[in-house]
Amino acid sequence: MALSYQVIHAGLYYGPDSLKTKLCLQGKEMIYELCEKYDIPHMKCGKWIVAQDEAQMGELDKVHSFAKSMDIPIRFVPLEEGKEREPDVRAKAGILESSSTGILDSHSYMQFLQGAFEDAGGDCAFRSPVTRIEALANGSRGWKIWTSSNSKPTPASPTPQDSDTAITADTLINAAGLFACNINNMILPPERHRTPFFAKGNYYSYARAHPKPKTLVYPAPTPGHGGLGTHLTLDIAGRVRFGPDVQWVDSPADIAPSRDPAKFQAALEEIMTYLPGVDKDAVALDYAGIRPKLGKLGAVASGKNFQDFVITKEEGFEGFVNLLGIESPGLTSSLAIGEYVHDMLYG
Repeated sequence: MALSYQVIHAGLYYGPDSLKTKLCLQGKEMIYELCEKYDIPHMKCGKWIVAQDEAQMGELDKVHSFAKSMDIPIRFVPLEEGKEREPDVRAKAGILESSSTGILDSHSYMQFLQGAFEDAGGDCAFRSPVTRIEALANGSRGWKIWTSSNSKPTPASPTPQDSDTAITADTLINAAGLFACNINNMILPPERHRTPFFAKGNYYSYARAHPKPKTLVYPAPTPGHGGLGTHLTLDIAGRVRFGPDVQWVDSPADIAPSRDPAKFQAALEEIMTYLPGVDKDAVALDYAGIRPKLGKLGAVASGKNFQDFVITKEEGFEGFVNLLGIESPGLTSSLAIGEYVHDMLYG
């Protein structure tokens, strides 16, 4: 499972016509409403995007213009005000503030959704990797899915094993995250197969009480980059951590954080551009998460090769909906994605 870093995103980076923007904006409102209604721990703490030079200010201007065009709450913070509010944060050229960005306890959120699903009559089968999927025979609508008791995901088996369990369903929704391309390739013909790309992000803990900003702090986005830079995030308890960076790996099993000294030094240098007073000796490698991507493409729509979510009913495969490349802002978008797929299937 890819670890979530628990940010409720505002929808600033993904362009006017993308599913990421549409579903992030809808999902943000839905997730705040749900958290309020059911006391899921969360906080609308806001986010600063900081620029250190004129080139980075140009990127902030792009984000600001887009946000204003979409009625997303956004404003430039005067530098004097910034120094007063967050004296430990360096922003030589400018500060862009997103007041609707927040954080949540994603584990409590997922436990709530699981409980709500089961209360409505649903069943969850964990540690049951899918080994094979076939359309039902004789022209019947529906699918037969075989799962293994082996808790580790395996390649599709040419024939079901005796120990496999078969499940039938009218509708099949591929929301397998890191393994969504595997499911896609079990069902669709070779010319419609997808190759997954895995972007590991290393996170770093911080073991000092100061400096500790009260808002999230992000560097200016870099067009064409696979992430949003090694930024400062907070958890519900107020603990600071940094990350993620981007490290391309070959397998979703490569979950161990990278101990490459060069990567650690690069992350530390990026952190110190906006938090110069950080105690370098208190920054430590913590854990890693993996983002499922459909290519080594940009995370920001202002750059080249931006990759949107892929959510589609696959032509010629009745009752099959594919969700591919559901990375950030997937957590923020999650409730809106569910609604979008429901409407796609049932109108």
